[in-house]
Amino acid sequence: MALSRYKNINEFINATPGYRKTFKKRYGQQGIRQLPVNELSYPTQDEYDQIQAIPVTWKLGDRFYKLSSTYYNNPEYWWVIAWFNKKPTEQHVELGEVLLVPLFLDEVLSTMGL
Repeated sequence: MALSRYKNINEFINATPGYRKTFKKRYGQQGIRQLPVNELSYPTQDEYDQIQAIPVTWKLGDRFYKLSSTYYNNPEYWWVIAWFNKKPTEQHVELGEVLLVPLFLDEVLSTMGL
């Protein structure tokens, strides 16, 4: 099982007036259970320089999970590649753009404090 970036996050009930009105009317609920949005922090330039990575040119059909499967033998670590490149989704990557795939997953997770 892959390491989750959602560990130690407590969900909360969003009962702001808009949610309360909508969910009470449609579902008989007072709100919706949600996870809080965490502020992402990225490595410093020194940390980037310490992590070995290989360049990969983004081509038609590429997906983060496919790169993760190829380089980590596990598609669930797609978010590491996205995070390392500061690209939250595939839609933020242009065709022909060069992404860096960190080679040693342990180094990246350690940098992230995981």
